[in-house]
Amino acid sequence: MNVQGDANVRPDYDDVIQDIADYVINYEIDSAEALDTARNCLMDTLGCGLFALRFPECTKHLGPLVAGTQVPQGARVPGTQFVLDPVKAAWDIGCIIRWLDYNDTWLAAEWGHPSDNLGAILAVADHLSQVREAHNEPPLTMKDVLHAMIKAHEIQGVIALENSFNRVGLCHVLLVRVASAAVATHMLGGTREQIMASISQAWVDGSALRTYRHAPNAGSRKSWAAGDATSRAVRLADMSMRGEMGIPGALTAPQWGFYDVSFSHTNKDLAKKPDEARQLQFSQDYGTYVMENILFKLNFPAEFHAQTACEAAVLLHPEVVNRIAEIDKIVITTHESAIRIISKHGALANPADRDHCLQYMTAVPLLLGELNAEHYEDSFHAEHPEIDQLREKMEVVEDPAYSQDYLDPSQRSIANAVQVFFSDGSATEKVEVAYPIGHRRRRKEGIPVLESKFRRHLASRFPAGRCEKIFALCKDQAALEATPVNRFMDLLVI
Repeated sequence: MNVQGDANVRPDYDDVIQDIADYVINYEIDSAEALDTARNCLMDTLGCGLFALRFPECTKHLGPLVAGTQVPQGARVPGTQFVLDPVKAAWDIGCIIRWLDYNDTWLAAEWGHPSDNLGAILAVADHLSQVREAHNEPPLTMKDVLHAMIKAHEIQGVIALENSFNRVGLCHVLLVRVASAAVATHMLGGTREQIMASISQAWVDGSALRTYRHAPNAGSRKSWAAGDATSRAVRLADMSMRGEMGIPGALTAPQWGFYDVSFSHTNKDLAKKPDEARQLQFSQDYGTYVMENILFKLNFPAEFHAQTACEAAVLLHPEVVNRIAEIDKIVITTHESAIRIISKHGALANPADRDHCLQYMTAVPLLLGELNAEHYEDSFHAEHPEIDQLREKMEVVEDPAYSQDYLDPSQRSIANAVQVFFSDGSATEKVEVAYPIGHRRRRKEGIPVLESKFRRHLASRFPAGRCEKIFALCKDQAALEATPVNRFMDLLVI
């Protein structure tokens, strides 16, 4: 008999989904370095969110959809008086964290910002802790939050190591949704089946396009996209906890799965065989690698591929500040990823456009010796026409060695060099910076800068006494880990 149609045999969950669930459930975190880095990451991430509250374009998105709504045992949004359901709270927390492009970064075949997952983690942990206390059960502690951060970082970052979503136009916030769904469902007490169900739903959601991150369409969506992703993860986690079924073949289903629909051309340049281009590639198991190697943005609220160019420009500033009119040419030597994602010419339409422009982010510190969030605003740009004049004199060239070391697991550099040439034929030295101050190789130098940055950001929102209390708690690993999540969040209510 000739039978047509699909064989309706429900498969096991895809290996990728099973591996994530098993890691979240079973992996025991015993890395002191990962826990210490997660504590610093918590400080840095919260500080970025608090500082973003100074910007009306960010705060216009915050709060309940129905004004005045108060949710019993709802999750708090740091630096505000909002008490929201966990889904909207995750959106708001994720939005403020990412708004200024100042939180941590992971660079590999794919890019991203793993601390974006803190939106889901804090919202779920705060709400759940209040519910538990109301039932005379122990709340979650900040140790639980740090463990969830480490695991979310690891899921997002390990997938990103060998798999380039950007090469087929997909946005890295997909990985935020996947990681947040996994850890949020686990925090809620989900079974292995429920965790796999939520992860599968996250993959089936597909990916946003990267259109809003690149010229000529770069815009403010890139500042709230992660909040949207981490919020969606909480919604999927909640649905899975209510018994919503998963989609076992979310990635591998022929024709209809993520691989065939969205990923079929990714990694063509990396795959050894054509069919391997259709599958995610993994070079290592999940552990604590990503948190231990995370990159912090400490001096500049700038897309990470430009961080070392900004450092080089600051070093050159004293030499060029009094010779701006004499500049004939500026050469920026960089790596391939920077050219692909942030090198652009022509008019820049908005702050989001400017903080993803390598030339703009180099010009400002050459002129001023610094780069901060206000330097991307329309008003500042309008008052400094010399920025665009310098951009017009810039040449961006790739150094193949920079590109190779960027992808080399033993290096993971993010190198840039800047050299300025003057009309009289003279030139500055070529100033090269291979590793930004937020790199693991510069942790000893970077942590005091991170702490100073956190203090500044706390002071932008809270009175001095509260700032000192929050900072002292965050500095003390043991005390922080023992603190109930809802008590920690009490400190962040304005």
